[in-house]
Amino acid sequence: MNSRKKIPMRKCVATGEMKPKKDLIRIVRSKEGEVSLDPTGKKSGRGAYLTLDRDVIELAKKKNVLANHLSTQIDSSLYEQLLELVNKEKN
Repeated sequence: MNSRKKIPMRKCVATGEMKPKKDLIRIVRSKEGEVSLDPTGKKSGRGAYLTLDRDVIELAKKKNVLANHLSTQIDSSLYEQLLELVNKEKN
């Protein structure tokens, strides 16, 4: 029997890289159109995964990747929340 557990992989919408789900943060758009961070990965709605890295987050903001993927406007405060999360992870 195979005793190793399968690691769930997800694709970063900014870089296109496949990474383990725990290395990414999920951003979700609810049916009401509200966009929020989903650290648990279990909120219902349309989701997009982003690598928890400052350069990747800035690239996503510059190219407007999340707005295109989630088909809605993204407030700049969401990117600030993501950058704060990155800073917390590094400490």
